[in-house]
Amino acid sequence: MDSVLTHEEPRVWAALQDPANAHLLDYVTEDPFGAHVFPGNVPGYGVDDFLTDLSDQLTGTAPIHLWSYIPTCAYKCRFCQYPVVLVKGGRAEEKLSQWVDWNIREAELWLRRVPELKDAPVGEFNVFGGTPSLLPEKDIRRLLGFYRENFGFTADTTIRFEGDPSTFTPAKLEALRELGCTKLSSGVQSFDDDVLRECGREHTAQMCVDFVRNAQIAGFEWVSIDLMYGLLDQTVDSVKRDLDVVLENEITAVVCTKLHLKSYAETRTGVAGEQPAPWQLPRYREKLVRDGHFWPSLRQQYRMREVLTDGLRAAGYTEHPTMYFARDGLGPEKWKSIMVDQDKQEAEVAIGLGGSSSCRASEAITDVNWKNYAQAVEAGRVPLGSATGFDATAQEARAVKMALSTLQPVRSDLHRARYGRSLHDSPWREKFGSLAERGLVSVDPGGVSLTEDGEVLVEAIINTEL
Repeated sequence: MDSVLTHEEPRVWAALQDPANAHLLDYVTEDPFGAHVFPGNVPGYGVDDFLTDLSDQLTGTAPIHLWSYIPTCAYKCRFCQYPVVLVKGGRAEEKLSQWVDWNIREAELWLRRVPELKDAPVGEFNVFGGTPSLLPEKDIRRLLGFYRENFGFTADTTIRFEGDPSTFTPAKLEALRELGCTKLSSGVQSFDDDVLRECGREHTAQMCVDFVRNAQIAGFEWVSIDLMYGLLDQTVDSVKRDLDVVLENEITAVVCTKLHLKSYAETRTGVAGEQPAPWQLPRYREKLVRDGHFWPSLRQQYRMREVLTDGLRAAGYTEHPTMYFARDGLGPEKWKSIMVDQDKQEAEVAIGLGGSSSCRASEAITDVNWKNYAQAVEAGRVPLGSATGFDATAQEARAVKMALSTLQPVRSDLHRARYGRSLHDSPWREKFGSLAERGLVSVDPGGVSLTEDGEVLVEAIINTEL
């Protein structure tokens, strides 16, 4: 491992200093989210247009990704931009139950408006948040029972549940296994107690390790954690220790995420709540520095990223898609593969406050204002807040972008079969030719592959050049 971690200058730094890549440096310095949500280019696109597009695609569909978003949290992290609802105190269980009620009622509205959903095979069903692991067992049973009975679950459907490490008690883990869950995800973020404290996390590093070990003992086949880099007061050495804990505990999968301070709503590269996170406020960040804290520099952030990437690969993990690592033979991440792999790119349906849904022709986001959301559900309307559409050219570009984000070679034959032209034809010949001249991709008769620098900068490439 030492040989992997000896150099201090991130290898990608030379590419970022190349004047020909100044726009890429600007992009990563400005700190947007990246290749997750793509703004459409069809003006005046409405939510009914999206639902019609979804209906069309679901006719004869391959397995889709279905998720239920439960937005409840016991507290809000200082970096969190997502739409969450704080639930604590004496009426916590009542409020949690109410969100399950609304989620089920919204799902019924989707089924009524898009009847093809009932029979569309579900590849993976994810209960995400928020912190759905806060739900009492009776509500978890009610939620999972509804989805099993009303959507196209098959013998191949995997069920995944997300939560805070401190809320996955042994009893809750046992109940989830009984209910057919085989995958767990948890936003650990760091195994450094000082870093966790500054983030506003209310769990310790030991709680995270205990969660992983308890989940493994309970027999979950996939235990995934999120790690973040670029956090307040975080150092490269701290990230190296995070990596050591991952390897010591043989964690199945790791999602490595850069801290993003730029508003997702501003860039429309992610789903953001109505209120900014504390760390999004410049005055708040500046006060932290005056109080003796520090923010890692961009160079240090890429060094942290490299530590994680090199260390995980050296230990036998495969990255697919970008920054999603799974132990060899166990990946890729199934729900992401359904949406982004070049030979799939199937629909995603997200039910719950702030959910992001997509099909090949358009995308939609559920309302992020919980009162508006509740009013729509109570009034019998699918509570989508906005939609965006793609014309034929944009659909093709979106498909290429998603395929590149997998870090797998983008095949020209698959592209031609779908769009009637090769990746060696215009406009792709010129776009990829420029990237190849700068050492970011390699082009051969079979298609296009990212180089090492291209893999690190793939989100910037996707969002500035394609």
